[in-house]
Amino acid sequence: MKKDFYEMTYILNPVLDDEKFSELVSYVNKLIEDNGGEVAEVDEWGVRKLAYDIDKKSTGYYVNLYFNAPADAIGVVERNMRINDDILRYLTLKYDPKMTRYYELRKKGDLPVVFDEVDEENDENDDD
Repeated sequence: MKKDFYEMTYILNPVLDDEKFSELVSYVNKLIEDNGGEVAEVDEWGVRKLAYDIDKKSTGYYVNLYFNAPADAIGVVERNMRINDDILRYLTLKYDPKMTRYYELRKKGDLPVVFDEVDEENDENDDD
């Protein structure tokens, strides 16, 4: 079965304690693994201000997750997240080959330099 690469960002209810945050992150990871996926990276950003209130809350606990999974696993994972009251929002992105290559380069630390510092200094002097 073909597995695609995904990025998922989700926001948890900020009033939970640290133990519950860890429990929910493990729950989402287990959902992915139980449906044939493999978690590559989990990045917990912590409590951040929301752009707009969700359920009268102005902050949320952000988690960013990278994983490989078959396409049919996404529906199952998102359905379980939708019914969990402690998960306020989620967004799943399927990576195309260019995005996957960028992710792999970023992990290795081999990203190409788009602008170098000399160009930025010249741009600043051009405005004078």
